[in-house]
Amino acid sequence: MRVGIDVSPLAQTRAGTARYLRALLRELDRRPEAEVVPFGFGGDGRAATLTRELVWYPAGLPRAARRARVDVLHCSTYRGPLGSRPPAVVTVHDLAVFRRPEAFPRWTRTYGRLVVPHMIGAARRVIAVSEFTRRELVEVLGVPEERIRVVPNAVDEEFRPDGPAAEGDYVLAVGTLEPRKNLARLGEAARRAGLELRVVGARGWGGVSANGSGVRWLGELPDEELARLYRGAQCFAYPSLYEGFGIPILEAMACGAPVVTSAGGATEEVAGGAAVLVDPLDPAEIARGIEEAAARRDELRRLGLERARLSDWHSVVSQTVEVYREAM
Repeated sequence: MRVGIDVSPLAQTRAGTARYLRALLRELDRRPEAEVVPFGFGGDGRAATLTRELVWYPAGLPRAARRARVDVLHCSTYRGPLGSRPPAVVTVHDLAVFRRPEAFPRWTRTYGRLVVPHMIGAARRVIAVSEFTRRELVEVLGVPEERIRVVPNAVDEEFRPDGPAAEGDYVLAVGTLEPRKNLARLGEAARRAGLELRVVGARGWGGVSANGSGVRWLGELPDEELARLYRGAQCFAYPSLYEGFGIPILEAMACGAPVVTSAGGATEEVAGGAAVLVDPLDPAEIARGIEEAAARRDELRRLGLERARLSDWHSVVSQTVEVYREAM
């Protein structure tokens, strides 16, 4: 089968969506039954973003896919064509723009409200990365359950327990600097626990910073260095206010780090009983969770490694190929 894939997110982000897309491309390249035809447009500047979303996705991408005679078109985010020729599969990572619109720039929330429901409605199949996101699709956008397939994310092989570990007494956080990541409360919690907070991630939006008063922002780092930080951390903390999955949770577990994350929603689902769960709105509870995770380090390390082994990208892509066949 000829599979068209929108690779535009690779020009915009190195976060979870990009990890998903890189793994998808890598594993599909190893499968003889799938010939990948990549489609992409522009970079990460404002002008390129507007052109891509207003012109290329509704008109340019479906035209290019038809000319390339692909059997199915996979859009790896909820940006894509508004029609179904060729048949489209869309992956939805979360519905944060609907649940927490105040956390996004004005254009993103406007685009989401006006365009995304129609684009998802036009897709033959919708991949949700968690059961939580599947429920959100049904509840928020009214997507029929029979069109949704749940295919959870996995973790790259670079993240493993053996290898060098960073030094110091610190809590690690990973994610783009944006309001949902809850970094202000996490910084306060780390100070209460008497630990430095180190933050890895790209600069984002919403005026969120991560420096000063016991907090150190390290920016974007290569996976080798990120794995070293996971291994050396007293714990990895991910008290996000809303997620559709949370790949860093699995990465931390795969590296043997004890994990603290938000109770409820997708983060609890991904943790699978192998993390300390906290109320993300309560810095004191997050601090207690950090202290508990450090005290239970050996137990949580064992549970986390077992949890991380349950997922691999080969299985993810096998399930995704079956979704392509259904859409065709």
